Amino acid sequence: MIKKILLFLACLAPWFLSSIIPLNYDYYNTINKPFFAPPRIFYPIVWTIMYILIAITIYTVIRAYKFKDIPKNYKTTLLINYIFNQSYTLIFFGLNNNFLGFVSCLGTFISALFLYEETSLLNNKISKLLQPYIILLVFATVLSLSIYLLNL
Repeated sequence: MIKKILLFLACLAPWFLSSIIPLNYDYYNTINKPFFAPPRIFYPIVWTIMYILIAITIYTVIRAYKFKDIPKNYKTTLLINYIFNQSYTLIFFGLNNNFLGFVSCLGTFISALFLYEETSLLNNKISKLLQPYIILLVFATVLSLSIYLLNL
């Protein structure tokens, strides 16, 4: 049981890496935002839920396959999605760059679509846990584009 918990935590922990880097999160309060922009408190709550869902899908795949038997396409897509996902915080809050933040957000969305597809090939049932992630990324991409355009 302890091994399963540790494996799950190993699948979950990396998703919080960018959130422990000290950045100026007050930047969000200084920019023009569209009327549909949620308050800052929305983000840690929703992203924590998303990261848990992603970790469950990864954990399930790892438990079902030996690591070397997990298809390379799945591992590559997961890595690309992870890099885009983590880069957003660093770019948007670290560099205060709205355009590159949008590009990172769009990359996260597109790679999440591929991640959903790769996951569904391995376990169609568990891939459904990625649907809220994709829905959130549609919203985040529209929000990010709106923020960019409102702050030109």
